[in-house]
Amino acid sequence: MDFSPLNEALVSKSYDKIAEILDELMLQAATDGVPYQDEWPYSIHLLGHIIANDINSARFLWKSIPGGVKESRPEVAAVWRIGQQLWLRDYAAVHEAVRGFDWSAELRDLVVAFSELYTKRIFLLLLSAYSTISIGDTARFLGMTEEDATNYTQRQGWIVDPASGMLTVTKQPVVKEQKLDSSKLQRLTEYVFHLEH
Repeated sequence: MDFSPLNEALVSKSYDKIAEILDELMLQAATDGVPYQDEWPYSIHLLGHIIANDINSARFLWKSIPGGVKESRPEVAAVWRIGQQLWLRDYAAVHEAVRGFDWSAELRDLVVAFSELYTKRIFLLLLSAYSTISIGDTARFLGMTEEDATNYTQRQGWIVDPASGMLTVTKQPVVKEQKLDSSKLQRLTEYVFHLEH
């Protein structure tokens, strides 16, 4: 089986494309009647869906993985533990599942990329949900020590009150990019041309 598109995505760190690439390869293998289950990179495929924030697809993939593979490849089960915690929305347990396994060299960069992306997602969730939050809760949500969470949030402009152990969330001003709509530009050009002639 030709995994070169997957390898290219991994080398270029286009992790958001992994699930789609492997879904297509799996479908192609099934269509062609090619046995693939023994050599399939299930852990990468599962993590690809998790990185894409597509937990439903990860769940369905997990259910389709043969029992023998689940038992013989502990890394596949470790990736699924991350997916389970995401499904349960147990934010702190997601970080524990990431740290609770000695990942292979093949998966290590992918897990680190997921962890960083997940921390950013949770930070944005906290940013939108709270005006003040305790340092302890912030640390649990972000999967950090209280000191690291305080430093991380302060770099984002949050204000710490050491006496109360609370963080005041500072909302960043929203910068909206104006996108140039070529059809509107074309109509404006035609209108100005019409006025001049």
